[in-house]
Amino acid sequence: MNESSKSPDDPLDERLDGHPDDPLDEHLDEMTGMLYVEGQLDRNRAQRASAHAQDCPSCRTLLRALERESRLLTRSMLEEDEPLPSRLAAFQQSARKSMQWIWGAVIGLAATGMYALYTGYVEPMQQGFERAGFAGSSVLNLMLFQGAFWKGWQSMLTLLEVSALLTIAGSVAMFLRRRMRRSSAFAMMVAGICAAASTSSPAMATEFRNQGDTVEIAKGETIKGDLFAHGHHVKIEGTVDGDLYVFCQGADIEGHVTGDVIAFAQMLRVNGKVDGNIRSFTNTTLINGNVAKNLLTFAETVTVDPTGKVGGSVTTFVNTLTIDGAVGRDILAFVGETAISGNIGGGILAQGNTLRFNSGAQVNGPIKFKGNKPPEVSSGAKLAVPVEFTQEKRHSRYQDSGFYVWRVIWTAAVILLGLVLFVLIPNFARSTVDSAERYGASFGLGVLVLFGVPIAAFIACITVVGLLVGISTFILWMTTMFCAQIVVGTIVGQWLMGHTRETWQLIGRMVVGVIVVRVVGMIPFLGGWARFAVLLWGMGAISLAIYRHFTPAHPAAVPVSPVMPPPLPPNTTIGSPQPA
Repeated sequence: MNESSKSPDDPLDERLDGHPDDPLDEHLDEMTGMLYVEGQLDRNRAQRASAHAQDCPSCRTLLRALERESRLLTRSMLEEDEPLPSRLAAFQQSARKSMQWIWGAVIGLAATGMYALYTGYVEPMQQGFERAGFAGSSVLNLMLFQGAFWKGWQSMLTLLEVSALLTIAGSVAMFLRRRMRRSSAFAMMVAGICAAASTSSPAMATEFRNQGDTVEIAKGETIKGDLFAHGHHVKIEGTVDGDLYVFCQGADIEGHVTGDVIAFAQMLRVNGKVDGNIRSFTNTTLINGNVAKNLLTFAETVTVDPTGKVGGSVTTFVNTLTIDGAVGRDILAFVGETAISGNIGGGILAQGNTLRFNSGAQVNGPIKFKGNKPPEVSSGAKLAVPVEFTQEKRHSRYQDSGFYVWRVIWTAAVILLGLVLFVLIPNFARSTVDSAERYGASFGLGVLVLFGVPIAAFIACITVVGLLVGISTFILWMTTMFCAQIVVGTIVGQWLMGHTRETWQLIGRMVVGVIVVRVVGMIPFLGGWARFAVLLWGMGAISLAIYRHFTPAHPAAVPVSPVMPPPLPPNTTIGSPQPA
């Protein structure tokens, strides 16, 4: 204790004052021991306390205990991570063990949802494509026009493939570098990726024709490879030894096409021979010639004349379908009115308003029709089996139990995705929730993202270089649409249960909020507007969080105090000195 801090009436000071060699008559109290251990006594008093402790076992024990407590207190104050008490540590260990069961349940429910998604949507769609003449593995090729936009750009394709695969290889290598302990396995993986990256696509010749009003392939002329034709009118009288892509108002195919025909036109007339398939997006499609494989068309009117023949199947999304010629396989039709007068080698699966079988019609397979009116069958028509007719019933979807089953499945899928995102990227999840609380900015940016991003992605897909960017942007846009309800659900849960920053408490509020959002979305009329608002709000919040994440924060500007001019000398006025 310093001289300035001692009291004149303190008995402690009276006992410790004196010569250092004079022994103390009384034991040290706890306060004196603490001051001695902490070095707060002056030299004279500390020497007397030390001499007394050497001869007194009880005081020596007290000083040792106080010194040990001081060390423990100092260590605990310096430690950043204080160890948990034994009970909390045991609870943490049990919680970690139980998390294995939780993640097992999450993976099981996710697998169940994936199975339900596949059996409910993907598998029926794949079966529909197979009935239309496509193999299940060619659906992606169909969506990308069998690589039409890549053909003729071999060097660019090889460069993009190698760059993309090397980027993926580097990312995988960095991720698995610490997890793959065996160098041989790591070397095999890198060698396999490099081998895949070094594989180049086969070269194919492609020719572009854009000659203004009319693009014509004269009779006797042969195009070796694919042909892209663009003009007011396209007329093919020669031979195209490859695929034909037409973008025009009217297209006439009177020659021979050895590959597929993909047409974007107002009128498509096929009077010649097509060895492959026809995929048309037209107003009117007229088949007078021979199509060896399949016909897929989105049009207003489709007609197969008596001289026309389709060797494979016919898949149509049209208003009026007329089949007077021959179809080798099945017909899958979503139409308003259908009239059959020709020979159908397979069956018919149709949905629409009316279905009529005229005299001379012959169908060798089963017929299923779902529509508003029963089919009309002429006495001269030859059907292998009677028509299986299903009256289209217009009832509310809320009366169907499957509607609620799928609602529960999709709600569970959204909750599971939210759980995974909150656990894997908790900081970004909190940032997204914080961004959603900025209502005006979220809704405004959501409008821009919801309508602007798909347009920009489509424009990017038109160019060869931007195809990968466009597809990736569109996939990210779809993912953002699905995650929007997670963000809004978390905000709704905080409205109901209070704000929090803890991850698991946020997950609990997210579960409650998502259920509320999904239930509100089922309300007739109001639910549609609620889902639209959720899309705008959630997509805007996610986009705002992404923008804030990649934008560095600028420090606040420090206000600069104004610089005052030096004081004027005495006897001075503004402009000139004042005479004395």
